[in-house]
Amino acid sequence: MAFVIDATLDIEAPAEVVWSVITDFPRYNEWNPFLRECSTTLKPGDPIDLQVQLFASGPRPQREWMLTHTPGKEFSYSMKPAPLGALHSRRSHTVTALGPGRCRYQSHFEIAGWLQPLVRGLLGGKLEQGFAGMTAGIKSRAEALHKA
Repeated sequence: MAFVIDATLDIEAPAEVVWSVITDFPRYNEWNPFLRECSTTLKPGDPIDLQVQLFASGPRPQREWMLTHTPGKEFSYSMKPAPLGALHSRRSHTVTALGPGRCRYQSHFEIAGWLQPLVRGLLGGKLEQGFAGMTAGIKSRAEALHKA
């Protein structure tokens, strides 16, 4: 069974604004308490390099790999699966227009494999807190940009 963290938020900003927030990787440190840095081409197969803030000691580097990218709509990535099915993950961001000035943002994270219970036990609360902070940051940043 996978450990899953899902969040869905309606945002009072056009989908294009939300998309610009989640793909403006150089500015993540301005609003994102969880992923302090991020860089990628968004091209499937290419790396996505992250600086993940899980502990007070500072962000830790993490490299994952782009899976999908539909410009303006979604992108997803995953870690390289660990040998023998020990661990594999998937992370996705999806933006759906709801009207001229509103959209829905969906965040999905899952990690599975026989080491998943250990990861969940050690990091589950930190991951939930981190993804919640990132999702709230996206909403706050997009709505502020839209109002400006």
